[in-house]
Amino acid sequence: MTISVGDTLPEATFVRLGENGPEEVTTATLTAGRKVVFFAVPGAYTPTCHSAHVPSFIRTKAQFDAKGVDEIICVSVNDPFVMKAWGETTGAADAGLTMLSDAESTFTKALGMDFDAPPAGLLARSKRYAMLVEDGKVVILNAEASRGECEISAGEGLLDSMA
Repeated sequence: MTISVGDTLPEATFVRLGENGPEEVTTATLTAGRKVVFFAVPGAYTPTCHSAHVPSFIRTKAQFDAKGVDEIICVSVNDPFVMKAWGETTGAADAGLTMLSDAESTFTKALGMDFDAPPAGLLARSKRYAMLVEDGKVVILNAEASRGECEISAGEGLLDSMA
C-alpha cells in the first residue's frame, strides 16, 4: 500500500555520516513536533536527480524556511558515504539540506514507493516524490508519474502545493 495524505509516516531508521562516522536517525526523531520536507530520488548522481531534483530544493530552501519548514531531507537508497559525497558535490550540504541513506530501502518499501529497474542497475530504489510532513503526518504528497520527471516533486512544485 502506498502512503497517502493523512497517513502517519512508518517508523524507520536512516543512516547519515556525522563527525564520528555513521550515525542512525529515526523517523520519529526527525518529525516529532516538526514541519519537515522529505524528497526522494531514485539514485544519487543519476541524471534527473543530480541536475534537477536536488538543485530545485537548494534554490527554494529560503522559501521553505519562510513557510516554517524546519528541515529539508533528501532520501535515497544509497549508502551514507555516497549521500555525504553527493551532498558536498551538489552544494546541498552547504545549502542546509539533510542527505539521508535508506540503504536497505526499509523506509522506501514501507511507504510503498519502491521500484526495480534491473537494466539500469537500480534495485529496490525509490520513486521520485516530495512530501510535507507535520508532526509525523503526511500533509502533502507529490509523487511523479514517471521516474524521469521532476515537476510536482521539485522544490517549486511542492511550494506551489503549499500555497
